[in-house]
Amino acid sequence: MAIEGLTHSYGGHAALVDVSLRIAGGSFVALVGASGSGKSTLLRAINGLVRPDAGIVRVGGRDVTAEEPARLRRSIGYVFQNIGLFPHMSVAENIAIGPRLSGRSVDVAAMLRLVGLPEDYGTRRPAELSGGEQQRVGVARALATEARLVLLDEPFGALDPVTRDALGRAYRALHDRLGLTSVMVTHDMAEALLLADRVLVMAAGRIVADATPAGMLAGEAGPEAAALVAVPARQAAALAALAR
Repeated sequence: MAIEGLTHSYGGHAALVDVSLRIAGGSFVALVGASGSGKSTLLRAINGLVRPDAGIVRVGGRDVTAEEPARLRRSIGYVFQNIGLFPHMSVAENIAIGPRLSGRSVDVAAMLRLVGLPEDYGTRRPAELSGGEQQRVGVARALATEARLVLLDEPFGALDPVTRDALGRAYRALHDRLGLTSVMVTHDMAEALLLADRVLVMAAGRIVADATPAGMLAGEAGPEAAALVAVPARQAAALAALAR
C-alpha cells in the first residue's frame, strides 16, 4: 500500500497534512498518538469512509480514492472499536453480509472456527455474546470478504484487560497464519509495541515518528515517540517495584 500527499480538513481543522508512507504486504503497522492526531482519519481515508481533500491512496497498485466507496469497502477488511454488528441479524448473517453484497457465498462455520468460536454461534444474535465474542465475530466478518488488507480502529479498546490481551494475541497469530497486512489504530503504546512490526506516531495530522518496536524502545524515534513509550516503561517499573 502506498499513500502520497494525503491531506484532509474538517471545518478548517487540519486532520491530515501531506501524509505519505508505504506499507509492505504482510506487515503489521500500529498507528499511535494523542486523540485528534489524525489516526482514525487516516484509517478511514484508506477505505473510503473519508474522501481526502488531496492525495492518493494505492492498494495493490489501484488508486482507491477514485473507486466507488461501497465496492472499495467490501474489498478491505475493517474492524471497529464498537464492533458495529447488526443487532437484528444473526451472527451468521453478520459474517456473510459482505460476501452476499458482492454476490458470493461464504462458509460461516469455517470463519467461526478461524476466530475460535463454536460453529453453533452462527444462530445467535450479537446481544447473546460477550464483548470479546462479538469482537471475534467482527474480525470474522472483516475476513469473510477475503480481504488481505485489514484495518483495525481501536479494535480491543472496549474490552477488559484479560480479554483484550488474549484477543490481541489471537489476532496477531491469525495475521501471521493468513499473511495479512494489518493497520491498527490504538491509544495503548504497550499494545502497539507488543503486536506490531512497525509503529507510526501521529501528531497534528502528520507522521512524526516511524520505527520498529525495538527502535522505539531504544529511543531512536524522537521526542513524541519517547513520551509515549515512557508510559508503559514507567508502569512496568512500578509493577516490578511492587513485586519485590
